[in-house]
Amino acid sequence: LIFMMHFQEFVTVLVRDPRTQKEDSWHSYIDYEIFIHTNSMCFTRKTSCVRRRFREFVWLRQRLQSNAVLIQLPELPSKTPFFNMNNPHHVDHRRQGLQEFLEKILQDALLLSDSRLHLFLQTQLSPEDMEACVSGQTKYSVADAIHKFASLNRRFPIEDEERKKGKNDVDSDSESSSSGLRPSDDSISCRCKASPASEES
Repeated sequence: LIFMMHFQEFVTVLVRDPRTQKEDSWHSYIDYEIFIHTNSMCFTRKTSCVRRRFREFVWLRQRLQSNAVLIQLPELPSKTPFFNMNNPHHVDHRRQGLQEFLEKILQDALLLSDSRLHLFLQTQLSPEDMEACVSGQTKYSVADAIHKFASLNRRFPIEDEERKKGKNDVDSDSESSSSGLRPSDDSISCRCKASPASEES
């Protein structure tokens, strides 16, 4: 007897853990963790965590809209001049709006085929580097960038340790990630130019 298993694809996205980051002595901003868990064939990584700020969501929406002209994209939470980073209600309202935005986008097969969306969700590349990667101006592919970020991602230490045991000699440019410290900029920028979220402008 052959039993046919009905394969139900799912994508879980959470926008959570808002944190204030200092840009310089005068300016601060809030970034949010985007957590993805999925069994979808569309995704290179089945689990990932990255941090993104509001202006990067704005960039993503603009790029997705320009590539999918016939689709009416969901709105982002409005950028109000009265937004107060120190007001937990304001911050959580924006967090919820960003999560709803991503939930709706991830239900659209056409938008899911856009490489920018995957780089946004599963790497810490800047918008400029995402554009360069998608247009073929980088030595690394979209999949390379996502795998590289995953190997440097300290949110999953168990997976990271297992990877290092088996691949110590494979990836010479990630040596610094073998320490308990955050990877240096050099080790990240060799192939992916991914920088820690707190240092992005």
